[in-house]
Amino acid sequence: MLSVRGLTKSFPGARALDGVDFAVGPGEVHALIGENGAGKSTLIKLLTGVYRPDAGEITFRGGPVRFATPLEAQHAGISTIYQEVNLVPLMSVARNLFLGREPRGRLGLIDFGRMHREAAEALAGLGLRVDVRRPLRSLGVGAQQMVALARAVSVDARVVIMDEPTSSLEPREVRTLFGVIRMLKERGIAVVYVSHRLDELYEVCDTVTVLRDGKRVHTGPIADLDRLRLVSLMLGREMSEVRGEGLTKFSGAHEAAGEPVLVATDLTVRHQLRSVSVTVRPGEVVGLGGLLGSGRSETARAIAGALPTDSGRVVVAGAPVRTGSTPAAIRAGISLLPEDRKAEGIVPGLSVRENIALAALPGLSRFGLVDDARIDRVVDTFMKRLRIKASGPHQRVGELSGGNQQKVLLARWLAMRPKVLLLDEPTRGIDVGAKAEVQGLIDELADEGLAVVLISSDMEELIEGSDRVVVLKDGAVVAELTGAEVTGERLLHAIAAQGGPGGEGGPDE
Repeated sequence: MLSVRGLTKSFPGARALDGVDFAVGPGEVHALIGENGAGKSTLIKLLTGVYRPDAGEITFRGGPVRFATPLEAQHAGISTIYQEVNLVPLMSVARNLFLGREPRGRLGLIDFGRMHREAAEALAGLGLRVDVRRPLRSLGVGAQQMVALARAVSVDARVVIMDEPTSSLEPREVRTLFGVIRMLKERGIAVVYVSHRLDELYEVCDTVTVLRDGKRVHTGPIADLDRLRLVSLMLGREMSEVRGEGLTKFSGAHEAAGEPVLVATDLTVRHQLRSVSVTVRPGEVVGLGGLLGSGRSETARAIAGALPTDSGRVVVAGAPVRTGSTPAAIRAGISLLPEDRKAEGIVPGLSVRENIALAALPGLSRFGLVDDARIDRVVDTFMKRLRIKASGPHQRVGELSGGNQQKVLLARWLAMRPKVLLLDEPTRGIDVGAKAEVQGLIDELADEGLAVVLISSDMEELIEGSDRVVVLKDGAVVAELTGAEVTGERLLHAIAAQGGPGGEGGPDE
C-alpha cells in the first residue's frame, strides 16, 4: 500500500534519516518505534508532504509519489493523527470534523443541519457524545483527540498514520481506539502506529520497524520479539545491560527533611477543585494520582497561579504567595512544566538558546541590557546536564524531537533555580531512553533538595517515582499514600473505594 526506499533527509548539522526502507501493506498495523530523535517524525512528515526527501523514493498504491503539501497527501488517501491535536480550537467540533470538505446544498452554501447530524453520528460511533456546535477548545484534550481520530477515519483514507494517539486518552477511550484500528484492518486499510507504550504495540500491531539514529535497524513480526529485545534494539544496548539496569532510572526513596517548602491549603475552584491540600518538603517527590478528569492538572495550575482560585492559600518557604498570579508564583520559586508542551511550553520558532533563557532573562540582564555571555554559560550548562540533542544552541526548538523539546522546557525552569517544581506528565510522548533520563533527573533534583510534585498517567512511573501520593477524584483529595502504602493495588483501591472511576464529566472534560 505504502513503501519507501532509500529515504534520506538532512537538516543543518544533522542527518535525520539515512537511507531508510519501510513498507506497510493493506490491512496491516505496522509499529514505527525508536527513541526521540531516531527519525520517526521526519519519516511521517516525508510521507505526508510536510518535508521533501533529499534522496529516495516513496511509492503509494503501486506508483511513485511526491506530495507537495499535507493536503495533497490527504486527498490521495493518507490521513494522519498527530500527538498534539492539530485542529482549530475556536471552530466548532463539527466544522473541525468536516474542515475543507463541508457538505453543501444546491446553492453551494454549507448545509449546517446535515454537517451537525453527520458529525454527531461519527463521534457517537467512537463513544463520544458532545454538542458538536460547541467550540473545540471547550472539550478536554482526550475528547479533542477523539475528534481528530473521527476526522482521520471519516475521509476516504487507504493509509492512516497514528502518532502517539493514546497519549491524551483515558482507558475507556483507548479501548475505543483499538476497536477502530481493528475495524480499519478489516476494511483493508493500512495503519502506521507510532507509540512508546509497549503494551499497546503488542496488543494491536502485526509488524514493527525500529529506527535508531536515522537508520532502520530492524523490521519483522512483533510477535517474534520479546519486550527486552525490542527495547535493546531501540536503545542500541545489549539485552544483559537493559535487564540489569531496568527501564526506569528512579532510585527509590528520597531523603526529605525539614519543614514543608510548599504548603497549599484548601484550594477551591468552582466545578474543578474542592478544598485540595498538598504539602511537599525539600527533597521530596509527591505524586498526584487519579484518573483523567480527577483534578490533578488543575491542582498544579492553581499552585502555579495559572488557574485563579475561589479560595485557599499557597505558602512557599514560609511566605504566602498571591494566588491566581503566575508572576507572583514564579517570583516565589514555583515552576510548572505543563502537560501540553506545544501549546503552553515551547516557542517553536525560537532557538534552543532563546527558549531556555526566556523565563530567566530578567535575572540575566544588567541595567535592562541582556548579558549574552551569562546567557551562553547558562544555556551551555543545561544543554550538557540534560543531554539535549541539537545541532547547537541556535537550532530552532520546533525542529527537535519531542523528548528534546521536553528537556528544553525543563532547562528553562531549572535556570530559574526554583524551590518547587511542578511536573505535569513530564515523560508523556517520549521514548523509553529519554523517559529514563528525565526520571533520573527528577531523582537528582530531589536529592539536591528541590521539592517536586509529579503528575503522571503512567502508574508505574507515579509509584516508583513518588515518596507520597495524594489521590484525587472529582476535584477532591480522597486518599494519601505514604511509604509502603504507595503501590498500584492501594492506588486503584483508593480511587475505586470512592464510588468507582471518575473520568467522565470531571474537571478535564
